[in-house]
Amino acid sequence: MPSDSITSTSLAALDDFRNLRNKAILREIMARLSGQPVGLLSFEEVRRQLKAQTGADRGLQDIPLDAIIGSVNRYEDFTRDFLPREGIDRHRWAHVKTAMDDMAGLPPIEVYQLGEVYFVKDGNHRVSVARQVGATSIQGYVTEVRSPVPLTPDVRPEDLIIKAEQVEFLERTQMHQTRPQAELTLTAAGQYAILSEHISVHRYFMGLEQKRPISESEAAADWYDTVYLPAVQAIRRRALLRDFPGRTETDLYLWLADHRAELEKTLGWQVGTEAAADDLAHRFSPRLDRLIHRLTNSLRDRLTIEPLEPGPPPGFWRQERIGAQRNDRLFTRILTPISGSPKGWVALEQALVIAHKENSQIYGLHVHLPEAREADLEPIQKHFEQRCQEENISGNLALVNGVVSSQIRHRSHWSDLVVVNLSYPPLPQPLRRFRSGFRAIIQGCEAPVLAAPRQVSSLRSALLAYDGSPKAEEALYVATYLAGQWQIPLVVITVLQKDRVLPETQAKARAYLEAHGVQASYVVEKRGPVAAAILINATLHSSDLIIMGGYRRGPLLNVIFDDVVDRVLRSTSNPVLLCR
Repeated sequence: MPSDSITSTSLAALDDFRNLRNKAILREIMARLSGQPVGLLSFEEVRRQLKAQTGADRGLQDIPLDAIIGSVNRYEDFTRDFLPREGIDRHRWAHVKTAMDDMAGLPPIEVYQLGEVYFVKDGNHRVSVARQVGATSIQGYVTEVRSPVPLTPDVRPEDLIIKAEQVEFLERTQMHQTRPQAELTLTAAGQYAILSEHISVHRYFMGLEQKRPISESEAAADWYDTVYLPAVQAIRRRALLRDFPGRTETDLYLWLADHRAELEKTLGWQVGTEAAADDLAHRFSPRLDRLIHRLTNSLRDRLTIEPLEPGPPPGFWRQERIGAQRNDRLFTRILTPISGSPKGWVALEQALVIAHKENSQIYGLHVHLPEAREADLEPIQKHFEQRCQEENISGNLALVNGVVSSQIRHRSHWSDLVVVNLSYPPLPQPLRRFRSGFRAIIQGCEAPVLAAPRQVSSLRSALLAYDGSPKAEEALYVATYLAGQWQIPLVVITVLQKDRVLPETQAKARAYLEAHGVQASYVVEKRGPVAAAILINATLHSSDLIIMGGYRRGPLLNVIFDDVVDRVLRSTSNPVLLCR
């Protein structure tokens, strides 16, 4: 009886072995088709590449089977999940299986531990059998192996090249000593060399600034504190890891640095880290909502005639600001197109007034003809820089060629406010409105547009035209900020219109302002043209800034019908801030 029992158990074990070999063969076929390795990792290869050193004896422990990823000398005999490959002695494997089934007892295995993973020194067959019977752990004697770069169970053979580069990077920069909390993990080979270049450039400028030799480890620590961490904080604020699954923060740091440099080259001015991070997500995120947004915009651009582009929806600019979590100033980046003519500097002068109030940076833009000579552009550049220096305002002028209105609309994405000369307001004739570049700017800019007439305003008093429409709500938001932050008086005017603007409309604005601690004067006009009522009340109340929503209608109807916005722009002597 005992002999029969042993024979039957052994036969069952051999049958189990055959089933596992068939699974292993299927794994190998799939691996060849996919080009992915199927075997275990070689401990000696990993130890060499990661420059690991044998450490302490950790004694007998329970070892998670899923964390065993390699072997000292049998790494070619088993698959990654320890299925037996060709060359494995089936009788030896069956003997181990039989011993486990008969509870005869098997000695603990012996392993090396490197980070969160293990490599089998002795006991490969026992691990294979344990996994086959569904065990989750196995007992083993653990010897710890230390490396500057620990491993995790999901490591792949191709990852070892990257890990080896990381070890060399850490040894050269001593970052694991000076900044042990730093998580500088990259997912592509060759990227640590680029990271080293960033540190080398930082080291060079540190030496120039401090007028002394700077060691690589000192430069690396300072780079981490002053360059890397601020960029990573911007990445975290925008949750870019959610936009780019599978990437690490260091991956995104390098991508963001390249993207920012490319943007600055294209735009011709400096781009902040925050703005570059926003654009990176908008343009490249694989998230479904981002893809749909890009596809929608692409189709709209292909199917819409440029003067009839609808522009962003109401509230888009405000939502972008809230999502970016910028500072408490509303207009930190002011875009100011400059024509270069004597009368064309009014917008810059008006922008400088706002920049003083908001501590803003001014992005100047001069759009010239392709044949323009450098000698023609130099005076414009010089005057721009001179005025910014005189006013102690940070400014940067981009000199580009192209269509003026298109360039302004495109660059409004990088701005909080667009200040434009009101030299050619939209005229009443439909055909002229259709051709109006100024109308296209108002319609298409993402940021609010300040139309600056010939006279520069000190912006000491504001009038808000409020009719309860979505764009008027955006104007209310801006007016509330300006009245509170700039401490200027505010007048709110509402012109009643049948079935659209009712007596209770203004009550919404009053409630909003009072909820934000802003006191204002209120005017309700019961009749008369809306544009005339706005302009008259601006004069009566000495308001040197008019704030209102942009076009109420869509672009096609706006071409056909003369809008209140156009009537105000044609007659105003004060700046008009148009919100969307």
